[in-house]
Amino acid sequence: MTDVTAPEILQPLGRTRIMGVLNVTPDSFSDGGKWFETRTAIDHGLALVESGADLVDIGGESTRPGSVRVPEDEELRRVVPVTRELAAQGVTISVDTMRASVARAALDAGATIINDVSAGQSDGGMLELAAEYEAPIVLMHWRGYLSQAEASFHYDDVVGEVTTELLERVAAAEALGIRRENIILDPGPGFSKNGHHNWDLLRGLDELLALPFPMLVAVSRKRFLATLVSPEDPGAASIADRDAATAALTMYAAQAGAWAVRVHEARASRIAVDVATELAKGQA
Repeated sequence: MTDVTAPEILQPLGRTRIMGVLNVTPDSFSDGGKWFETRTAIDHGLALVESGADLVDIGGESTRPGSVRVPEDEELRRVVPVTRELAAQGVTISVDTMRASVARAALDAGATIINDVSAGQSDGGMLELAAEYEAPIVLMHWRGYLSQAEASFHYDDVVGEVTTELLERVAAAEALGIRRENIILDPGPGFSKNGHHNWDLLRGLDELLALPFPMLVAVSRKRFLATLVSPEDPGAASIADRDAATAALTMYAAQAGAWAVRVHEARASRIAVDVATELAKGQA
């Protein structure tokens, strides 16, 4: 990545950025329904920034295991008004969607980044849209919708295979005109991966970060963290427990040099980033 031509949001900041999660959905796995109403969602987006988020990731469609896709018009209804209002108040927005039509509407409403968990595989127009708008795009490692994920859990070398498959999506993006400086990668913990795969992926974070692209680490509140803190009954793991595990991984990702972490609870992760940044002073 060449810092001279990269968009401002991808320029070096001296620390890992905090991407706050704003699910405008009734059924997301950890906070579905809490921010479903437009006014409540806007207020929560502002609260995330107040708590330390550098940007807010707005999604109107749950990608939890077993989720059913919502109609396009409903996703638009959920996402666009919240995006428009938060952008008008100066919040940097990424839109979490697999639909090019939703991404276009969100960009027109003031969003800056496209966050596509399918890396352009769900909607063939997504990569062309990112190229047209010259918008930064997150390409996540993806092997299909989570309703199909059980068939996609086999890896002989999860870090190596994720790396190879991400670079294939980079090649597809560049072939359609997306500038390399606008590409962000996400190894996709929790998507078509079991707990062992997720931990192996995180252990290999240095290898993933050696790729010449900003890296988004998105592990917040995921099931493999619940399994860690409550092995006998993962469902009994509290949100506070999951957030504590998330903050610990934020510290790990920040020390490794991740571009951003995607988290539901911004404050603890921002503190973790600040601690990692302070510890790194004088080590160069």
